[in-house]
Amino acid sequence: MSSDDISRDTRLATSDDAQNTGDAIDLLTADHEDVRQLFAEYEELLADDADEDDRLELALQICTALTVHATVEEEIFYPAARAAIQDKELLDDAEAEHASAKQLIAQIQALEPSDERFDSTVRVLAETIEHHVLEEEGELFPRVLESSIDLVTLGEQIEARKEELLAELDDEIG
Repeated sequence: MSSDDISRDTRLATSDDAQNTGDAIDLLTADHEDVRQLFAEYEELLADDADEDDRLELALQICTALTVHATVEEEIFYPAARAAIQDKELLDDAEAEHASAKQLIAQIQALEPSDERFDSTVRVLAETIEHHVLEEEGELFPRVLESSIDLVTLGEQIEARKEELLAELDDEIG
């Protein structure tokens, strides 16, 4: 992954809409939209018969964005949500879906774009993430919004952790 990739990921991780509100759910929803856009761009690359390097670069950007997003959810958002809504099953399901996504991310990172499974694995990841996002936005986020959780403070914690994670990734590459 190049420094341009990290710069792009940084833009994704700190989108203007989410930064202005500082609300945890707004930040996470903005991430969801950003990743949906990246998956749509990937489908465009496939439709245009893009070369392997372009597909690999975008697939790795998707993997990075999802890894950072999953990390902040698991470290910050999910523990706060568990305490706020007392719904073990809903959060257990979300974490299980993260585990599935992480397995797909590892597969993508291990494959070459010339491998016949590469594009299909990216597509399965897109489907997995879309299902997860719909459940979060349709079930988990509304429940958290009804709670007394301080979403602004939580958003600040999420934003700070995302910046740390992206800096760590940048250091690994740089």
